[in-house]
Amino acid sequence: DVYKRQFFASVIRGAESLHLGMEVVSTYKPLSVPVGNALLGRVTDVLGAPVDGKGPIRSNIMAPIRDQETRRDTYQSTGVLETGIKVIDFFAPIAKGGKIGLFGGAGVGKTMLLTELLHNFVMLSNQRNSTAYCVFTGVGERSREGLELVESLESAGVLKNTALLYGQMGENPAVRFLSGYAGATIASHFRDNEKKDVLFFIDNIYRLAQAGNELSTLSRQLPSEDGYQAALASQMSLFHERINTTTDGAITSVEAVYVPADDILDSGVQAIFPFFDAMIVLSRSVYQEGRMPAVDILSSTSSIATPDIIGEHHYEVLTMARSVLSEAQKLARIVSLIGLQELSASDQLVYKRARKIQAYMSQTFSSASKQQNKEGVSVPRETVVNDVNAILHGTYDQLEEDSFLYISSISESLNNAKK
Repeated sequence: DVYKRQFFASVIRGAESLHLGMEVVSTYKPLSVPVGNALLGRVTDVLGAPVDGKGPIRSNIMAPIRDQETRRDTYQSTGVLETGIKVIDFFAPIAKGGKIGLFGGAGVGKTMLLTELLHNFVMLSNQRNSTAYCVFTGVGERSREGLELVESLESAGVLKNTALLYGQMGENPAVRFLSGYAGATIASHFRDNEKKDVLFFIDNIYRLAQAGNELSTLSRQLPSEDGYQAALASQMSLFHERINTTTDGAITSVEAVYVPADDILDSGVQAIFPFFDAMIVLSRSVYQEGRMPAVDILSSTSSIATPDIIGEHHYEVLTMARSVLSEAQKLARIVSLIGLQELSASDQLVYKRARKIQAYMSQTFSSASKQQNKEGVSVPRETVVNDVNAILHGTYDQLEEDSFLYISSISESLNNAKK
């Protein structure tokens, strides 16, 4: 097995160790990776070889990376998976067993938000005395970010619940392309054999599409009119069919999507859109204003934001908040030109309340607590709904906008201020 692995590594990563006259014997088996509980707390490459310096992976179970049969006993889950992140739980709630896309250009906080979601999922699961299995797959991202993620998860005590697989940007396109499928293989094993619900994180799914494009170019296949590979849609479809909810368990996927040049209409990005149940769009303008997470609230949506799933109260407050934010967006240009005082009294109230809601949605992350010198917070969805409802009905009209920045709940913030 060691020699087989070395041969596969030579073929995928380069032919430097091969020479003319070498004997090659077919195993008549597909390229496989080790799976199972032995991967928890470990970091591997696309072939399942350890890259964390902690010794060999002691797993006797192997599963093929590609061409696995798609499960047919799938169904759509209707439960809400709380994250503790205010802007997501309120404006774009996540479905258990759903697929969530984090869209954003370079440097707007996709990886940080992904890391916080992983951290919060595991911590909330531990509080409910249930074990969350997490699989993190790094596709075409920086080695530095991968190291920082491992250190962050280890310091938070959640690394032992997570299997990590990296195919970083320095690798060739074959490795980057297969790493996404290898991660899906590991997640599928936990679901099908361990009968567990799995949280599957991908950073970055656009890099998988990009690696497929590079492979298509190297094999001299004609691209489509937009420059991407002609098989892009089918590649994305086959990949996402592997990660779903079955009678054995649910795979909830959270996928970062790089948006080149901040162009959400890029064909590569658009090819990934149809597979998501919730879309969280990160905005550079919000990031530049200093509000994190830098979510574009009005562009972020969720298919489960219905009264039957999230509840009548949440749905009513959500609808009212979106209406206020939409109206404030129209007023923002007037304010920038002639000032807030030129608006009518009712329009001023709408604009100020919208700004307070936007400020309230800022949050300190546990994954960034060292940089901000402030402990991360996790806020229950019910608390967020009640706080936003109070802002909309004028309960806190007397408070300034800055009072809502980076707080947990409003009541807790007011109590701390009195002390």
